[in-house]
Amino acid sequence: MAQVTVREIKVPKDIDKWLKSRAYDDYLQFVLAMNKATRGLNAGSEMTVSENVNKLLDLLAELDKLIDETPPISQPARFGNAAYRQWYQKFADRRVESIEKVLPESLKSRASELAAYYLDSFGNQTRIDYGTGHEMNFAVFLMCLFKIGFFTESDAPAVVCKIFTRYMRLVRKLQTVYRMEPAGSHGVWSLDDYQFLPFVWGSSQLVIDPPDKPNPEISEPCQFLNEDIPERYADDYLFMACIAYINSVKKGPFFEHSNQLYNASGTPSWQRLNEGLIRMYKNEVLCKFPIVQHMVFGELVSVDPAPPR
Repeated sequence: MAQVTVREIKVPKDIDKWLKSRAYDDYLQFVLAMNKATRGLNAGSEMTVSENVNKLLDLLAELDKLIDETPPISQPARFGNAAYRQWYQKFADRRVESIEKVLPESLKSRASELAAYYLDSFGNQTRIDYGTGHEMNFAVFLMCLFKIGFFTESDAPAVVCKIFTRYMRLVRKLQTVYRMEPAGSHGVWSLDDYQFLPFVWGSSQLVIDPPDKPNPEISEPCQFLNEDIPERYADDYLFMACIAYINSVKKGPFFEHSNQLYNASGTPSWQRLNEGLIRMYKNEVLCKFPIVQHMVFGELVSVDPAPPR
């Protein structure tokens, strides 16, 4: 029987219900587990790439192809190309079927519940915008795939280094092709117009422990301000890909258009930066009503109070 998902965080005072919920606890533990699993790894590191990881990569590749099949239309408005709504509808119409296709028979009953998070992972059809809430939904979608046993612990490095990296390439393509608006951007005072998690997990990738020899070009956060460094390492590290993308779409001095990241470059180590970004993610994303209000809850993502730890 398909599980029904419903909104529970409807007014600002409901944020307390979210922060005490099993869903919040599960999600935070998932973010921390993926952070730990990718420590010191990059896209080229040796890791298990299972058949199920490849199935998810194929699913994202299909959405990428759908963009090519739905080109932007000519319109006077600079932002929010209306062709995005056509792309979204095509994707939405086949979302449950697409998820059923990758799940084994024993898990197909979970497809509708999973589809609720998958649907909200790629922006808003009405506003033609994208932000950290949509990014969070994709992470919740991945978390649920672990919860139902589709992914196992051995898949964790590839889920971030392969699947989440592929997701980032896809949503950046959506943002640029359809000129999507940032959802709830705080301008230069936010970390980034659209994303947050790739900075968290990406900074963990750059924490290199002895006896491994760190790359002297990227051994300290301050080095991402060297414009050629992010571009050179964009294919390997999520964090560097974020900076390279910012450098490609924003003009002017970095300290002006990305003040928070510029300040972060002064952190003495990637480990310290990673710890600080996790705290910032909790405060600036997970505790914000405008972001969390769109979350839906069901069996896998439960609003019930979390058990004491």
